Amino acid sequence: MLMKLKPVLDKANRGNYAVGAFNTNNLEITLAVIEAAVEMKSPVILQTSEGAVEYAGMEYLKAMILTAAKAKVPVVFHLDHGKDLKVVKKAIDSGYTSVMYDGSSLPEKENLANTKKVVAWARKKGVSVEAELGAIAGIEDFVSVEEKDAHLTDPQKALAFAKATKCDALAIAIGTAHGAFKFKGETILDFDRLKKIKALVKVPLVLHGASGIDAALVERTKTQCSILGDCARLENAHGVSDEAIRKAVKLGINKINVDSDLRIAFTAAVRETLINDKKAFDPRKILGPAKKLMKEVVKHKMELFGSAGKA
Repeated sequence: MLMKLKPVLDKANRGNYAVGAFNTNNLEITLAVIEAAVEMKSPVILQTSEGAVEYAGMEYLKAMILTAAKAKVPVVFHLDHGKDLKVVKKAIDSGYTSVMYDGSSLPEKENLANTKKVVAWARKKGVSVEAELGAIAGIEDFVSVEEKDAHLTDPQKALAFAKATKCDALAIAIGTAHGAFKFKGETILDFDRLKKIKALVKVPLVLHGASGIDAALVERTKTQCSILGDCARLENAHGVSDEAIRKAVKLGINKINVDSDLRIAFTAAVRETLINDKKAFDPRKILGPAKKLMKEVVKHKMELFGSAGKA
């Protein structure tokens, strides 16, 4: 069932769990996510980035996700990392039930003013708004922040920002990073900062750049790489550990974004299929295993986030 972000995250906030927000660009990803949500009886957020909109087109993505939303679990149709105000406005007018305005790389006054403008647009259409304060490092689609430009969210500023903008959810920076190369080793997140923000800010909190970059799946992307010549794929990739995610959820994170983990599962399965079946040329035979593996990844995330059984 199609839902707005606010009631889904408000329920997660009261129940102390997080809802997974999974980026989709195509049919296989969408099917993997919605089938997992139905099997796990979990609410889910299907989201499209500006990069996905450029790739597939907003109307195609909308048709696909609204079809998925006919499932008997809560489904939020969300715009992820909307930086271009024109794209954000178009999403609000086109049927998205939730949008994120990402002004985190702008001066704080400009981020505040733009976020308030987006909230005003969204209220007229009954659409929820996620905002962001603090810049998360890394590269993913149209999001690119160098480590030197990243900064963690100040708790007092988060309180003032949430009150002033009246946003429905707030994405914060506590040390995660976009993309597959988040850390040089073990996960290091500022949990004390998260505790302080949660104590002050009453809206649900969001964690971006939180893919786990599973080592076993990364290895699967390198099957027979010495023959194929792609052994450097995802070299030195590190993500956020499951232990760190569990702690973040326990301390008050209510929405967690996942993109890179799905990309890695897709790549691993497609490579394995083509390596193992030298005669395959039917896209359904090639992409079917990718959908299956992504579905397993999504199911694991729903268990990890605590949303399984909460539909």
